[in-house]
Amino acid sequence: MQEKQAARRSTGGAPATAVLGSASELPGKPVAASASVLATLVEVADTNPMGNIHGGVIMKLADQAAAAAAIRHSQHICVTASIDRLDFLNPVRVGDMVELKSAVNYTHRSSMEVGVRIEAERLQTGERKHVATALLIFVALDENCRPVTVPPVIPETPEEQARFRDGQARYKERAEKRQRERSSARPG
Repeated sequence: MQEKQAARRSTGGAPATAVLGSASELPGKPVAASASVLATLVEVADTNPMGNIHGGVIMKLADQAAAAAAIRHSQHICVTASIDRLDFLNPVRVGDMVELKSAVNYTHRSSMEVGVRIEAERLQTGERKHVATALLIFVALDENCRPVTVPPVIPETPEEQARFRDGQARYKERAEKRQRERSSARPG
């Protein structure tokens, strides 16, 4: 009941499934229900000869953090469908603590867009910096490895609502791109 009330508040009073564009009859879940945090210490084996973390290590950690959010939201096993973007902003050094914060931004039938914010903390000084941002797409699967419907996500804060709108726009862009690629691949 609280989720429905929160959904109506965040969507101007309309039912969440009607406003959020989900084909799901499942009750919606707030973004906060999927929020996950993964933290790890950067070791020498994670770094290049300059002492900076390998980009591939960041990618793997981002995938793990995003998977946790997707699984938490859908309550199903999830697979990575794509990495929509991964932007490296600052280097991460050996000895830094890397913290990855993830949450579901947008849902559509069986897919979820998950945002990941990656920060590093220099443990000796407490200095923190934003080092990367990632957007990943996951698909929830049932026990037979077939896509399964996921609950709609309910953005509650203005920031979550903006991420939802941006995720919805990206979903539409990806769908249009897939359609164009299918059309151009047809003989004839």
